Amino acid sequence: MGGTEHLTVQREGATLVLTLNRPQARNALSLPMLVGLHDGWLEADADDSVRSIVLTGAGGAFCSGMDLKALAGDGMAGEEYRDRLKADPDLHWKAMLRHHRPRKPVIAAVEGHCVAGGTEMLQGTDIRVAAESATFGLFEVRRGLFPIGGSTVRLQRQIPRTHALEMLLTGRAYSAREAAAIGLVGHVVPDGTALSRALEIAEQINSCGPLAVEAVKASVYETAEMTESDGLAAELTRGWPVFGTADAKEGARAFAEKRPPVYKRA
Repeated sequence: MGGTEHLTVQREGATLVLTLNRPQARNALSLPMLVGLHDGWLEADADDSVRSIVLTGAGGAFCSGMDLKALAGDGMAGEEYRDRLKADPDLHWKAMLRHHRPRKPVIAAVEGHCVAGGTEMLQGTDIRVAAESATFGLFEVRRGLFPIGGSTVRLQRQIPRTHALEMLLTGRAYSAREAAAIGLVGHVVPDGTALSRALEIAEQINSCGPLAVEAVKASVYETAEMTESDGLAAELTRGWPVFGTADAKEGARAFAEKRPPVYKRA
């Protein structure tokens, strides 16, 4: 498994856990962190034994946004990180899920601050769990900046536009309960338990047919901006082949035999 000094990678069964690991800076995004994230997404995509991904932060915070000094190269550890960014100028957008969507489900486990670039990256995840004292917000306009990580496009597609515009234009902080009320997160749990709840959800996903899970996720995003008729046609194209797989037959047999299925991605 990969990882860098600011991004740890661990396995929990069939779940790959990516942990933003720069707690002294509330896990502000650095180049080593972005490189680790980029490689973690690719590792999950390439490894068929990985069925889900959990993204979380160390030290009681999720992510406080971009560290501009680190991205510019001030005080970075290791020349190889600069070389990676030069080799792929799009690497940071892929790392932040702006220009890359993993084929496996991504579950965010949020404790503490998830603001600015943290809230932008959150919008690239599929399922979101927040601790009671978590804080969200897009603070860029307060600093005369633009939330260029995708929020002016994605946020209005994920929550009602009136709430999206308020978050974008006021730059104010949102509590976990308020974030749940507007639909930005799906679960609010006691402090210190966001990761365990995310892993519970991941385990539920892991017990399902992996080919079916990946096809369902792909179909949801693929059809999001289509007309209903075009979306239904695309759904058939994406979903019908799943019924002919060995995994589908195994699921039916296991149900009839009242036993847990054993899926082989076939």
